[in-house]
Amino acid sequence: MTLLIFLAVLIAAIMFGVPIAWSLIICGIALMLHLDFFNAQVIAQNIILGTDNFILLAIPFFILAGELMNRGGLSLRIIQAAMAGFGHVRGGLGYVAICASLIMASLSGSAIADSAALAAILLPMMRMGGYPEGSSGGLLAAGGVIAPIIPPSIALVVFGAIANISISGLFFAAILPGIMMAISLIVTWRFVSRNGQFEQLEKKPRAEVLTAVRKALPALVLPVIVIGGLRVGVFTPTEAAVIAVVYATLVGAFIYRELTLQSFYQALIDAGRTSAVVMFLIGTSMVSAWLITIANLPAQIITTLTPFMDTPQLLVLVIVVLTLLLGMVLDFTPLMLILMPIMIPLCKAANIDMTYFGVVFTMAGALGMLTPPVGNVLNVVAGVGRVRLDKIIVGVMPFLLAEIAVLLLLVAFPAIVTVPMSLFQ
Repeated sequence: MTLLIFLAVLIAAIMFGVPIAWSLIICGIALMLHLDFFNAQVIAQNIILGTDNFILLAIPFFILAGELMNRGGLSLRIIQAAMAGFGHVRGGLGYVAICASLIMASLSGSAIADSAALAAILLPMMRMGGYPEGSSGGLLAAGGVIAPIIPPSIALVVFGAIANISISGLFFAAILPGIMMAISLIVTWRFVSRNGQFEQLEKKPRAEVLTAVRKALPALVLPVIVIGGLRVGVFTPTEAAVIAVVYATLVGAFIYRELTLQSFYQALIDAGRTSAVVMFLIGTSMVSAWLITIANLPAQIITTLTPFMDTPQLLVLVIVVLTLLLGMVLDFTPLMLILMPIMIPLCKAANIDMTYFGVVFTMAGALGMLTPPVGNVLNVVAGVGRVRLDKIIVGVMPFLLAEIAVLLLLVAFPAIVTVPMSLFQ
């Protein structure tokens, strides 16, 4: 009954257009009334305590780092280097997009920011080169959702904070799955573009390629600093986020000289707004999480899913399918914040490795950003690239299926995540 009330109130609030954060508070109030106690102080305290976590400081700094990279020219130099290396290949701009999305994912950790940057720079060029708008936009969107997987990932920071596990471990575990997503896009793009009559860019002389790589080198050093520092233990994920901000500022202002005081100020404003939304969502999700625990909902769900408890892989598959389905109607962040308090105790009871589950669960949630009708990344690419949304939806399907295939591969073979993780650690 408690679970039914929680789901019914949540769905009803969302259907009436109530913002997700307030929907979570309404769910909390409904559960309080059902449990026959109501205390407004409990709501306020849980919102405050939910965001009172040193680890979560990494979120606003990584968001700010992403904004500074886009405004400081780091993202542009990476795309130019990829174009110099792959632009002359048949369907080369598609490979440029995949390469650039993988590198940019290791810089910002934001699917929205990466997708917007890629669409603004590459989509007009692909259109002029005779590339189909739908397939081109779909590829850029599918490349953008690698960002929540490849470290530094804001989503993995949130998962680690809520599950109380090592964020560095999550980062290391997610590297190979993120690369596998990029490889799946390369294979799919090769298949999709095999019969296309695309304009091919002129092959650049080796000297020009080396020059483009040299110009992008300051941007390419950042992920090495972040991952290397975490691996050696020089700094924590939160400190890594601060270092990313400082490095992006110095490179954008003094090396590329594109980051002005005005653009720096605007980056602060945009990062502050985005951070406020994310942190408020985290705080309000803690209200529901606390009441879910008080109402003993995890135990009820464990009882319901007892047939799957003895087969951890089957349980993970059920959770993945549920996450993909809910991703069609919920945005990435609220989806994860709603499901985490329920799924984490469930997986612990089934003795599932939480780092492995964090990577798989985050990937399933990220792919929800490619599914209509919500599909925020699809909307961003369509809006920035000025392409009809229905074209993007049709064009993204082959790439979405390829990334789902990678996800199912991780479910079937957990060692793909756990073995490299142990080697890194």
